[in-house]
Amino acid sequence: MVSLSRKLLPSTSALAAFDSVARLGSFSGAAEELSLTQGAISRQVSGLEEQLGIQLFDRTSRGVSLTSAGAEYAKVVASALSQIRSASLQVMTKRHSDQLNLAILPTFGTRWLMPRIPQFVARHPEITLNFATRIGVFDFDRDGIDMAIHIGQPDWPGAECTFLMEEMVAPVCSPAFLASHPIKKGEDLLRLPLLHMASRPGAWNHWFESLGVTGTPSQGMRFEQFGSVAQACIAGLGVALMPLFLIDSELATGQIVEAFPHQVTSPSAYYAVAPISKADFRPVVAFRAWLLEEVGRYREDVDVVGW
Repeated sequence: MVSLSRKLLPSTSALAAFDSVARLGSFSGAAEELSLTQGAISRQVSGLEEQLGIQLFDRTSRGVSLTSAGAEYAKVVASALSQIRSASLQVMTKRHSDQLNLAILPTFGTRWLMPRIPQFVARHPEITLNFATRIGVFDFDRDGIDMAIHIGQPDWPGAECTFLMEEMVAPVCSPAFLASHPIKKGEDLLRLPLLHMASRPGAWNHWFESLGVTGTPSQGMRFEQFGSVAQACIAGLGVALMPLFLIDSELATGQIVEAFPHQVTSPSAYYAVAPISKADFRPVVAFRAWLLEEVGRYREDVDVVGW
């Protein structure tokens, strides 16, 4: 005798056959969809009806149609099968790949981080990286971000900030601009068009103060991204205060040169930031550890002390 609990828990194969016939309105269509014979589909559905003690389909010479009870049952079964499929896919995906949603700074991400990402992928093929561009402090939960690369101070509410590196900045411009605007001393820059970064409003003031130069820097063009500033320098639009490690290629090719030989450590530094709730999240732990290794290796390669 079949127990009540067994009656209430039909096999998934029977439910899948029923669902397919209910959607397609035919046993032959269900057989094609499920790669079974029409007879097999018919047996699965008949067995389900016998198990439930309910007729689910009206069978006529013109085909099959759901009974009122069958129509109600079909809605619930379709929803249940959909949830099972979604849960199975989620489990399978997590087994093969952890997801890390990472917010990056535009220039730092493209110029410094991306060329190194293949090493992380080779070491952690089970982790899938998803990138988003963010500038400034944001809500991790709202944006669905697990970790961020941040430039600024380690004062992100509800998050853990791991110091990565400082940056050395210097005034730079195009060779042609420098040739037509000779700079003999720091004060000379006060009269030149200075290019500004919106995210670093006090950068020029800090640079002049480090030289003991008093005066108000000119209010020149303002930009959102360092990439745009670099292009403005190359075009000869003025002098920019740039992190040197982000313009390695332009300095190497001579497109940009140092306008005045005075480098200072920026008041802002780079941090890997993750919400406290994700402190033990495996992809965050793995990426942070790898990132610190890469930073250490880079600092050794360039042989720079105290960025």
